[in-house]
Amino acid sequence: MNRLQHAVRNNGGKTLLGAAVYFYDPIFLEICSHLGYQAIWIEMEHGHITFAEAADLCRMAAGSGMLTMIRIPDVQRANVLKAAECGPDILDVPMIERPEQMHELRKFARFAPEGNRGIFSVSRAVNYGIPGGIVAKQQGLNADLCLMAQIETDKALGRLDELAAVPDVDLFIGPADLAASLGVPSQTGHPSVQAAARDIVKAARLHGKCVATACSASDYGFWLDLQIDLLFCTNDISCLKQAAGDCLSEARSILERKSAPNSQTLANTNGSVSP
Repeated sequence: MNRLQHAVRNNGGKTLLGAAVYFYDPIFLEICSHLGYQAIWIEMEHGHITFAEAADLCRMAAGSGMLTMIRIPDVQRANVLKAAECGPDILDVPMIERPEQMHELRKFARFAPEGNRGIFSVSRAVNYGIPGGIVAKQQGLNADLCLMAQIETDKALGRLDELAAVPDVDLFIGPADLAASLGVPSQTGHPSVQAAARDIVKAARLHGKCVATACSASDYGFWLDLQIDLLFCTNDISCLKQAAGDCLSEARSILERKSAPNSQTLANTNGSVSP
């Protein structure tokens, strides 16, 4: 049982709620912890977070009791290995369309005999080798580290049964890219996208897989009804944008009310007679 499965079980089987960090901001992460978020997504596909920063964010999140997920750009050995050494709970890879990609992920993320992950005996992932027993730590990681493959294209849907059947890799659904791939960009609530999501969840459950996704507030109900395991419901940029926009709108509204002449002033002006 991997760390995500443990967390879901300890949460009474209910969906875990998380937030994403797209840039290196310990303050946002700490705020999320105080608010009660249960997981942090560290973005390394579109964002500019470095591996050193990712490792720091993993430390902070772990110290706050939150799960950590690192999303890397692809299944290249260097990306998988460096992200795994940061010590996350979940390692996620986008745009998976072939079972071979999932097998590559397993090969580079798992120690022998399950894979051929390179041995580095003093990384954060193995507690820097403290105390001893590095082999036991490595085998423990083989069981603990959750691997996730993002299903988010029509090509992936065409091979869904094959992808879901690959052992030891859970599934992450990418609604935005899935919508674009299905010809309805930005329409994450479109019937075709929701039908595909149901199919993915069904296939995942058939093979005993966990399911995660990310969405905006308008889609919370749909995903929670599917009883997925992990839902990322916001990110640092969205929070900044929404809060900044709300404050600006409120200030502008008050400014307009205070700037407008009151009705008595208008009446006096309109009723005045020139000498």
